[in-house]
Amino acid sequence: QRNEYIFTLMVEESPGVLVGLRHGPDKLHFLFWSQERAGGWQTRVTFPNVSLSDSQWHTLVLAVSGQSFSLTVDCSVPKDVVVETPFPASLSVRRASFYLGNRRRRKGVFTGLLRQLVLLPGADATPRICHALNFKVATLSVPAVLQDVPAKPVSNEVLKYPYEADMKVTLGARPRCSRQEKAQFWFNASRRGLYLCNGSTWVSMLEVHHRLDYVEEYQNLVTNSESMGVEVFTIPKVGLFAAVANRVTPPGSALYRWAEGKFVHYQNIPTYQAQSWKYFTIGKKIFLAVANFEQNERGQEFSVIYKWSRRKAKFIPYQRLATHSARDWEAFVIQGETFLAVVNHREGNNHNIDSVIYRWNPRTGLFEANQTIPTSGAYDWEFFTIGPYSFLAVANTFNGTSTKIYSHIYIWLSGSFQLFQSILTFGAADWEVFHIGDRIFLAVANSHSYDSGMPAPSNFYAINSSIYELNITAQMFVKFQDLPTYSALDWEFFSVGDDSFLVVANSFDGFTFSVNSIIYRWQGYEGFVAAHQLPTVGCRDWEAFHTSEGSYLLYSSAREPLSKVLKLKTT
Repeated sequence: QRNEYIFTLMVEESPGVLVGLRHGPDKLHFLFWSQERAGGWQTRVTFPNVSLSDSQWHTLVLAVSGQSFSLTVDCSVPKDVVVETPFPASLSVRRASFYLGNRRRRKGVFTGLLRQLVLLPGADATPRICHALNFKVATLSVPAVLQDVPAKPVSNEVLKYPYEADMKVTLGARPRCSRQEKAQFWFNASRRGLYLCNGSTWVSMLEVHHRLDYVEEYQNLVTNSESMGVEVFTIPKVGLFAAVANRVTPPGSALYRWAEGKFVHYQNIPTYQAQSWKYFTIGKKIFLAVANFEQNERGQEFSVIYKWSRRKAKFIPYQRLATHSARDWEAFVIQGETFLAVVNHREGNNHNIDSVIYRWNPRTGLFEANQTIPTSGAYDWEFFTIGPYSFLAVANTFNGTSTKIYSHIYIWLSGSFQLFQSILTFGAADWEVFHIGDRIFLAVANSHSYDSGMPAPSNFYAINSSIYELNITAQMFVKFQDLPTYSALDWEFFSVGDDSFLVVANSFDGFTFSVNSIIYRWQGYEGFVAAHQLPTVGCRDWEAFHTSEGSYLLYSSAREPLSKVLKLKTT
């Protein structure tokens, strides 16, 4: 029922404790004096839930290293404490004495039995003591490590190696990684990976690299109507979401949240033949922009930016922007400024119109038109950076007479986007940029080949899509590989372990919408090789995402009110 001292180290004629170990009710306190602070300061390191008053022998091992303190009771799981004040690198013991079982006075005298008190240099006492198969039998024997007293250090400095107190390996779910956990380890049993905390994030040190074995159907996600696109994103401290762009209004589009291993309906948002969603943040603000293809009930044609309300825990309308059959939004940051680019597909029957790049005005808190770029029936924007340079690629689909037209890549120079390169495409519906090692690739999804002035091909939709690679010397993208596709509408790049993959959204083969979409595996010199065939119906968009349970693919169908979540099974 009181505090009792196991030992203290005290200077003559001074009431302060240089080093001490105090046992209280269900607690153990390690005390030390830090002379580095002005006037000196005593630090107390407390280990809770340490019960020793049970009329049994106990062995305590206390390891000290810097700011880390570890207590092992009877060779069980160590209790770890990290404090702000480190144990002093050197400690003067001039005119100091050890007091066993007291602190140089009657108050706080130890009332138990004390058999051994040993101070060892270093911080590796636990593995040197706790090695007996039956520890209880060996409790009262003299451990071998104590039979040969270590040599006296040449100086009074604390020996720093090995770091038993710092060398922590945590098991279980992903623990916190902050300044206090710096240099500690976490073993992820499910991924068989060892990670090191660098003070802010867990860095992989040793990980079993998984390989994709096969793909299995995981969830049938019933949607409000046919889905033209899907966006998967994570709201910090809230969860993982999927925003599905639905064609029919009402009820509009829907937001789904990942809960207990599957997507469940979370919120309906009114949209007008929505084509795609784009999630982005500005500082602490969270936004979700929808590209509306049709007019609303009052004949107005707007696409809408929604803002996440932390109070209501849902997205609410924030800003409307006039668009023309909008297909896609792209958000990006250049030199600290946020931009939002919309793809305008057509105005009436005119496909050759301007698409618009908006700039965020932090003073008004609104997006304002910054630049227009002429496009032809455009479907997609893709922003990417290479070193200090920023690029924006547009997928031009149809100019009113032909799908065989140039799509363009723009580079940011002197405060605006300027033409960098033009690439001939065939009804381009999507650009996807990705990196494999130091190599940079750009894949285009060609949807169909049509030219009013040319004889009709045997199949408009069986057409190659192409992958381009950046040639640093030539300072341009050059064709790397053609892949056979069927009205391809999307590419999605993802990785499993050390392997890289591309999955294509094949939507129509000229006869049926029930056509296989293909996963291609990167095989170095061979390029991308078909690895898996996935049955899909009118596949419009792919999204790859990861959770603690594994890796997944989600595709949206433009032909039926059903999207599918597929799980990547690995070995």
